Amino acid sequence: MTIEERKSYFVELGKFLSLFEDKTNNSVKIAPHYERFFNELNDKIDQSIHYNGWFTRENVIFSIQQWSKALTPSNLDTWLKPYEFNNDEQKTVAIVMAGNIPLVGFHDFLSVLISGHKVLVKQSSNDKQLLPVIAAFLMEIAPEFENRIKFTEDRLNDFDAVIATGSNNTARYFEYYFKGKPSIIRKNRNSVAILTGKESKEQLEALGEDVFRYFGLGCRNVSKLYVPKEYDFDNFFKAIYSWNTLLNSAKYANNYDYNKAVYLMSEFKLLENGFLILKKDESFGSPIATLFYEEYEDKKDLQEKLQQNKENLQCVVGHEAEVDFGQTQQPKLWDYADGVDTLKFLEEL
Repeated sequence: MTIEERKSYFVELGKFLSLFEDKTNNSVKIAPHYERFFNELNDKIDQSIHYNGWFTRENVIFSIQQWSKALTPSNLDTWLKPYEFNNDEQKTVAIVMAGNIPLVGFHDFLSVLISGHKVLVKQSSNDKQLLPVIAAFLMEIAPEFENRIKFTEDRLNDFDAVIATGSNNTARYFEYYFKGKPSIIRKNRNSVAILTGKESKEQLEALGEDVFRYFGLGCRNVSKLYVPKEYDFDNFFKAIYSWNTLLNSAKYANNYDYNKAVYLMSEFKLLENGFLILKKDESFGSPIATLFYEEYEDKKDLQEKLQQNKENLQCVVGHEAEVDFGQTQQPKLWDYADGVDTLKFLEEL
């Protein structure tokens, strides 16, 4: 299977995923060879919501849509251009996936297969409904994938390299367990936004997407704001108010009530708008329904501080930052998690 063939199969997958929309659309025309997989993945979306109380149909569909937009010929060509994957030596790469947001491990899955290697997948129990259907679709359109894709719930064995994602605690376990194997071990990361007070209404509305998509559970979700001294949060609160529907989720509402009660009992000074708590805090990772903030006076000092903490940061959002407002959950194929070049790692195996 050549690299051009592999690209063509993932382009076909992108076309299949594009069939899924925010709302059930009976007018969508589904090709006969897609219909079985469309119905199966549609059912698995509902099942994934049942298994993981943080998953919603809207968020699962959003994730699927982002992957359908990513898997285009031009995107794949741009992503793969710097690498050489024409050798015939296949290695088996084990992937230990997280389950905090839908299809969070798909980029690693895609990277291993597009590079010509075999993949051994150990999914999180929080997100194990969707990817097997996508894998089955790939094996249907390209039977060569049948001996290149394997899922397991058992202890990982017979692999040449590993990509594992988890918390800082599990990362220490991974580093010990997988010592001696080429590996990428990912730890906790958070994302921040830098505000100047000159943001437009549209930019602040877009920031709401960065904060609240997936209930803020992703490492690319903004969990902290850096604001100028005496910053007025009024415009920010107005711009994000449409996200008050998050309270319709019992899990989110319970977290909001719990965190607010804890903070009030501890007599912390808070700002809140009925569904989001703003707390002044130097930490990067804020609890659900809470957004930390910190004031700054000098932009240069702030940039130095962020540079010193770059290993803890996934995205920095802002006017002159690496990610624009509203774009954290729409990464390009070449936006690698933790800044680690996954394809370079796979190329050198």
